[in-house]
Amino acid sequence: MTPQQPNNPLHGKTLEAILNELVDYYGWDELGDRIRINCFQSNPSIKSSLTFLRKTPWARQKVEDLYVRMLRRR
Repeated sequence: MTPQQPNNPLHGKTLEAILNELVDYYGWDELGDRIRINCFQSNPSIKSSLTFLRKTPWARQKVEDLYVRMLRRR
């Protein structure tokens, strides 16, 4: 069985998994510097960030773009 989207690094990843990996890799401080949104800079948490990102497509896109760049650097 072959994957349906072998070139898509986001395929099969939940937003929560992506966010957890970014926080593990960058930490909240650097994540807040790279993506200037309040939920990463003021009392950040996975839960509050997920709530915001699910309602805000432009912010979610920034997170997904940063995640893809992070994967390329690894």
